[in-house]
Amino acid sequence: MSQQPDPDEMRVGTAEREEAARLLADHYSQGRITPDEYEGRVLAAYEAVTLGELRPLFQDLPAPHPKALAPRFDPPPFVPVYQQPAAVAPYSPKSKIAAGVLQIVLPFGIGRFYTGHVGLAIGQLAVVLVTCGVGAVWPIVDGIVLLANGGTDAQGRRLRD
Repeated sequence: MSQQPDPDEMRVGTAEREEAARLLADHYSQGRITPDEYEGRVLAAYEAVTLGELRPLFQDLPAPHPKALAPRFDPPPFVPVYQQPAAVAPYSPKSKIAAGVLQIVLPFGIGRFYTGHVGLAIGQLAVVLVTCGVGAVWPIVDGIVLLANGGTDAQGRRLRD
């Protein structure tokens, strides 16, 4: 089992030292530290080797602080999509059996009216009326598909069994 290194023991580079000196100059210009404190803190910032040596220079000062002193958060572990729990989709209060039987017994798009697909239902009704009943094949086949595979209601929810 590997242990995480102490963050205060992490070494700082020139960029971190210069950022600390710049931020100390900002605090000095705001009147938060005296000229003597500023000079001592800037010298300590340029002599710092680790984060632990930079941290005390900013403990009594409000933000901004150097980015290197910000707490670090490890990202959450990567979980492949196929291992993530599947989102449970809500089911419709309407039944696929009722929709399918209505489509077969009353082949005028009645099952589609039941599921809320009004445009499709009107299309099936128009085809049946225009073809003098021959177009009833479409709603009957649609009813069989509803019974076999299910379907969705007008809101996109799966029809319950």
